[in-house]
Amino acid sequence: MQFVVKESSTSQLLVRAQNLMKIAMKRLQKEFYTILAGNRYFLDSESGSRESTRSSGSDEGEKVSVAVDLKAIADCMIEAGYGKECSKIYELNRKSVIEETLYYLGVENICPSTVQKMEWKDLEKKIKIWLNAVKVAVSTLFYGERILCDQVFSISDSIRESCFTGIAKDSALTLFTFPEMVAKYKKLSLEKMFRILDLYDSISELLSEIEVIFGFDSTVAVKSQALTSMAKLRDAARAMLAEFESAIKKDSSKVVAGGGIHPLTRYVMNYLIFLSDYSGPVSDIIADWKAVVKSPLPESYLLSPIADDGDSPSCIVSVRLTWLILVLLCKLDGKAGFYGDVPLSYLFLANNLNYVVSKVRQSSLKLLLGPDWLSNHESKVEQYMANFKRMGWRSVMTSLPENSTAEISPAEAKECFCKFGLSFEETYWKQRSWVIPDPKLRDEVKISLAKKILSAYRPFYHKYGEKVAWMESGGGVESILRFAPDNVQNYLSDLFHGSSENSSTTSSSHGSSSRSTPTWSSPPQGR
Repeated sequence: MQFVVKESSTSQLLVRAQNLMKIAMKRLQKEFYTILAGNRYFLDSESGSRESTRSSGSDEGEKVSVAVDLKAIADCMIEAGYGKECSKIYELNRKSVIEETLYYLGVENICPSTVQKMEWKDLEKKIKIWLNAVKVAVSTLFYGERILCDQVFSISDSIRESCFTGIAKDSALTLFTFPEMVAKYKKLSLEKMFRILDLYDSISELLSEIEVIFGFDSTVAVKSQALTSMAKLRDAARAMLAEFESAIKKDSSKVVAGGGIHPLTRYVMNYLIFLSDYSGPVSDIIADWKAVVKSPLPESYLLSPIADDGDSPSCIVSVRLTWLILVLLCKLDGKAGFYGDVPLSYLFLANNLNYVVSKVRQSSLKLLLGPDWLSNHESKVEQYMANFKRMGWRSVMTSLPENSTAEISPAEAKECFCKFGLSFEETYWKQRSWVIPDPKLRDEVKISLAKKILSAYRPFYHKYGEKVAWMESGGGVESILRFAPDNVQNYLSDLFHGSSENSSTTSSSHGSSSRSTPTWSSPPQGR
């Protein structure tokens, strides 16, 4: 044809050749469309994706054969100057496949105002759908479509770029705009943090693939939107972390009866355990935040693994979580002062710190905070409990002589028995409504108290009990020798289970001592 054009541009042969070319191109267009339409879902993203390795050999062979046929037609049409017509057919067909697949995955094109009007339960359902859809959309749908487009239009870089852009750009922007809208949701509260982290983590894990798939200049908007969504999610998460710390500091819930575990302690530790499971995204979120929010922790508090490498992701998270626990413990220390009884204050601190330590030990917080942190705070639990036992049972211990087998007169022994009986009874009834929720710690305390009290009382009772009984043979001996050593042990075994009786023993605490909940939302939900 080129030879004929050189000889005469009006030649009948040229006209005939051009007409034949048009007929041939229309035939190829029809064949191109037929192959695309006939293999609409057979030629879906799996045809060129990683998932194709799971297909059977025969299916894979057919897919390769179809792609080869499409490429052959595309090459012919492009070389003949019909690239625009070819790419238009391909783009219209494959774009509809992308849109339909995303629709079946549950991805919707929602406007920001609609998101703001939604109830959280409805929005959370859409978040879950999006989380399930995004990996399939990126790793299978868009990836496979990019590979297929590259194969079919390998002869022309400009056509394969414009074609892929027309097919995927709008749908990808719809997909990655949704997380930004969630980040701007005005009804976000603390327990919603974990859905924000889920969204951030999903995009973060797929970011390298997104950069490759949408590597064309004409699709840079998709990468930008993914990064924008991550930035907005990061801002939202930071705001929630700041709100979480502020909520701990501002908590005004009252102390609990019997020195038990405060609802604030349960809430905060539950929250931190969930946060520790998101150490990857959390470290990203607070990595450059530390330049603005300096760690307020004293060096002595930064025990391993925090001190090993302050710039590593795990250490960044460790510092933040350690600080939040310290904020909680300081708040609990303030609440302990509301009890009108010093021993009860120490029991409250011991119970709550023991709960914190137990939760750290039983979760991934253990790896983040390290063995030194655990050892340090276990020692503090022991100190609090030692103070409770010393101050709570001081009157009982001081009612007996320092040397329980030393020689004293029967009258002095009688006075000691009277003091011991009154002190023990008063302390028993006072502490009967107190509680140690941890069975192991409760048993340890009761064994320790029994050992300490009975090691002094038992020899004293055996040495002077009969003498006082003989001296009081006229009557009243039961009121003096009311507690035999075995009775003392039985009474001690009855303590620290908590009791509704005698709840007035804590009425001297600040306000009502009944169990109350923090002034914020219900505990968070996990992944």
